[in-house]
Amino acid sequence: MIGGKRFSSSFSLPLYYFPSNPLTIYYYKMMNKPMLIQKDPWLEPYAEAIEGRHNDVIKKENDLTQNGRQSLADFASGYLYFGLHRTADGWVFREWAPNATAIYLVGDFNGWEKNESYRLTRLDGEAGHWEVTLPADALHHGDLYKLRMEWEGGAGERIPAWCRRVVQDEQTKIFSAQVWAPEEAYHFRVNNFRPNTDPLLIYECHIGMATEAERTGTYEEFRTNVLPRVARDGYNAIQIMAIQEHPYYGSFGYHVSSFFAASSRFGTPEELKHLIDDAHALGLAVIMDIVHSHAVKNEAEGLGRFDGSYHQYFHTGERREHQAWDSLCFDYGRNEVLHFLLSNCKFWLDEYRFDGFRFDGVTSMLYYSHGLGEAFSNYGDYYNGHQDNDAIVYLTLANKLIHEVNPHAVTIAEEVSGMPGLAARFEDGGYGFDYRMAMNIPDFWIKTLKEKKDEDWHPSAIWWETTNRRADEKTISYAESHDQALVGDKTIIFWLIDADMYWHMQTSDHNLTVERGLALHKMIRLVTATTINGGYLNFMGNEFGHPEWIDFPREGNGWSYKYARRQWSLVDNQDLKYHFLGDFDRAMLELIHSVRSFQALPLQKVWDNDGDQVLAYMRGDLVFVFNFSPAQSFTDYGLLTPEGSYRVVLNTDDPRFGGNGLTDDTVEHLTQPDPLYASEGKGWLKLYLPARTAMVLRRATSAKSRVKGGTKRKAKK
Repeated sequence: MIGGKRFSSSFSLPLYYFPSNPLTIYYYKMMNKPMLIQKDPWLEPYAEAIEGRHNDVIKKENDLTQNGRQSLADFASGYLYFGLHRTADGWVFREWAPNATAIYLVGDFNGWEKNESYRLTRLDGEAGHWEVTLPADALHHGDLYKLRMEWEGGAGERIPAWCRRVVQDEQTKIFSAQVWAPEEAYHFRVNNFRPNTDPLLIYECHIGMATEAERTGTYEEFRTNVLPRVARDGYNAIQIMAIQEHPYYGSFGYHVSSFFAASSRFGTPEELKHLIDDAHALGLAVIMDIVHSHAVKNEAEGLGRFDGSYHQYFHTGERREHQAWDSLCFDYGRNEVLHFLLSNCKFWLDEYRFDGFRFDGVTSMLYYSHGLGEAFSNYGDYYNGHQDNDAIVYLTLANKLIHEVNPHAVTIAEEVSGMPGLAARFEDGGYGFDYRMAMNIPDFWIKTLKEKKDEDWHPSAIWWETTNRRADEKTISYAESHDQALVGDKTIIFWLIDADMYWHMQTSDHNLTVERGLALHKMIRLVTATTINGGYLNFMGNEFGHPEWIDFPREGNGWSYKYARRQWSLVDNQDLKYHFLGDFDRAMLELIHSVRSFQALPLQKVWDNDGDQVLAYMRGDLVFVFNFSPAQSFTDYGLLTPEGSYRVVLNTDDPRFGGNGLTDDTVEHLTQPDPLYASEGKGWLKLYLPARTAMVLRRATSAKSRVKGGTKRKAKK
């Protein structure tokens, strides 16, 4: 109620109605602000910056689309023009290289020598566009080729910026573009696929390390061996890393050289399309880990000095190199760079039918400092002039484009600073991502495992970290991703069990360290996955406690693949304890699937006590109860919940999951009435809580209705 009247959020005050009531004045002021500020009034001091960024996006979009004469999707179609294309009577190749003085196609077809027949012509009236048309027999499927690029004072061989296929010679290790025009292109069987985001349950994966053999895995192996496993385990999306071609395998795919080429070290474009098609047939969305935050510095393989200049795609001067990542930083202020990157987004959606993207390194893009050394301790840190407005405009346009091309696409921001509005709608003043990664949660778990004794695990801190997020932005929660498994760190299971994993993982072997590790591994995942407000992510193999770390073949380890693979035989072996964790993960996801719109149900904290180390919360008719104490069990521990009948539907201590089976989960738990809370419809749920266990109970019906039902049945009898 304001000024004696009730207003809805859509109500707009007439100009003549302006009473002096301070609350009314404030309300009128807020109604003229973006929804982002209306939902979070603490952002009001920065309204000018928020609205300014919003307007900058509109101005740039108008510039790129010629004030609406074409759509953003029309603009982002550069891959249909640039690069190599087969025509009705031959071939056409086009490239953008404004600093070049001459360009030749060289390859298998002309002995890798300059030939006037393969010389490109600079198009009149175009800013650095080059073109060559060739007869049908000039190129053949499988031919290797490059560009012989010449500029004032220099020359060099380059891989075309828009090429769709790059391969590496096994002997020389040299990368080349490859003509890819198979007689039978892949035809998708599944059309109009729509991702299931209720909730989004992501299986983060890497094609090359998805095999158990000590080598690089393939698209085909992943399609036939891993996809069915992921679907069976209850995930509804895969997030694939390292798709864009990268010269160094050990970069995990983050030093991209060819942005339009699917990495050939895993197989062919047709095989990747078949993988995505089969994933869709299994109900799995396929999200691509896209890298637009930086590029590899290599000049022979990548875009560094592509046409001899330093500024074609990247910044010059101090902003050119990312010192922490040893890579090059895109100049998002250039329309040609926006054309390249936006076209890249549309290409993967259009050509391969990816269902969206997880944008890597968003924090690095948002700030001139790449987020390094920034405090991010208050809202002022997000609007202090340290932000790269060109990058913000690009990210917002990328989200607009992606959802224009596919309204059901999923976009996720990997962002650690907490920039407000990142996962808010553009119309509301945000950047348009669907989700943001909850990067604080894995940091919290690793820090806890490293620094705290079991007795010092505080439920209040666990609740805070797993639920601390902006209410108006959906997040992807996770206990660990690939980041926590890289060499130099440890996975959660390895922090918990360490070397005992090598000797005591047989089901017949009772080891206190292993039993502690299994118990906490399940509890960590359960509390993380069931407090989500958007989605949940797990990295490939971590669901069953894959041992050790990730270390790609490199000179320092003798080019070994031992730690760059997944040992599926461990979880498949019923004589080993890994299957207990895998079975629990599957049961946990099955429970989440059993509740409609699980992630949208309000979270209600029932109880937390740091002394007892007990945490309890509700979501719909489910009650989640955790006893993190390593030694203290509780009998008849009382929790005030809605009155009714409760049954255990998931228990980390279940022998099926490697637990001790200390509770009888067949028992029906009835709440005990309390006159003080009768008017609220609440009673005391009394439970036995063994140490270091968690259970989930489902409320069946209220005690009152049970009595009524019983009375009716008795009377009828």
